[in-house]
Amino acid sequence: MSTATVPFFIATVEPSGQQCDAWPEQPLLLSLEQGGIDWPSSCRNGTCRTCIGHLAQGQVRYAIDWPGLTPEEIAEGCVLPCVAYPASDVVLEGSSI
Repeated sequence: MSTATVPFFIATVEPSGQQCDAWPEQPLLLSLEQGGIDWPSSCRNGTCRTCIGHLAQGQVRYAIDWPGLTPEEIAEGCVLPCVAYPASDVVLEGSSI
């Protein structure tokens, strides 16, 4: 393993400021739950949109071609933590939807 590889990132949830480790090899939702952060969820596959939130800072990647978001929502910073993998430290804001 390269010493330049970051083993994990930090996920921050606003407005509470709660933080947890965000592992690049697992969805953000799983990292949030393992970190004791309560985030709404249901299907865990990107179709129900219960977990939708706003990515205020950072970057995510998706392991699926269709992450359950429209191109407009992606451009606005919407994310689905159940299928989004962190690619940097991230700041998430809960959805008011």
